[in-house]
Amino acid sequence: MSSTILPPPFASSAAVAIPRPKRWTCAEFHQLGDEGWFEHVRPILIDGEILEMPVPNPPHSTAKSLTEEALRAIFGVGFVVRPENPLVLGRSTDPVPDLAVVTGSIRDYARAHPSTAVLVVEVADSSLDFDTGDKASLYASAGIGDYWVVDLVNRRLIVFRGPRADAVKPFGFTYANVTEYHLGQSVAPLAAPGSAIVIADLLP
Repeated sequence: MSSTILPPPFASSAAVAIPRPKRWTCAEFHQLGDEGWFEHVRPILIDGEILEMPVPNPPHSTAKSLTEEALRAIFGVGFVVRPENPLVLGRSTDPVPDLAVVTGSIRDYARAHPSTAVLVVEVADSSLDFDTGDKASLYASAGIGDYWVVDLVNRRLIVFRGPRADAVKPFGFTYANVTEYHLGQSVAPLAAPGSAIVIADLLP
C-alpha cells in the first residue's frame, strides 16, 4: 500500500507572505508628526526605524540652550542655527539633532528641510553611547564634517572630524579624528575657524 506525504499546515503552491517590520520614509515620518502622533515624545528616524529619545532633563535642556547661544554668537549672516529641527539625511533617515548649523537663511528652508549641515551638535547624558557610537557613524556616512557631542556625564566636548569609510561600523563610516576638549579649553567650528568657543560655556 502506498503512503501519501501531506504538506505542512497552510502550505500551498503560492508564496507564503512573511510579516516584516514597516520601514518609514522621511516624508511619512514628517506626516505623522504633522498629524499629532508624536505629542509629548521626541522621535527620530534612523534607517527607516522610528526611535523615541528620552525627554530632556534640566541639565540637558540647559546645555542645549547654552550651546545654541554660543553658536548664534559666532554664526551670523549666511548661516542658520536650527534647534531640534529635521535634518534629512537620505530617504529614510532624520535624526532631528539637538542643534544643526546650516548654510543660507531661514527662508531658504520654507519648502524643504536641509539635507546637510556644516556642524551638528548632540547633547548627551543617558544617550552618550548612542551619540558617540551609532550616531557618529550615521553622521559620518552622511558626510557631516564637523560633529560635536556635549558630554554631560564627563563634562567635556567630544569633536568628531574627517569622515571615512569603515566597514565594521554600524553605517559603514567613522571619523578619522576624535578629540576631547575639557574645562579650560576651547575649540572653533570648522565653518568658523576664527571663532573659538570655550568648553565651560556649553556646560550647565
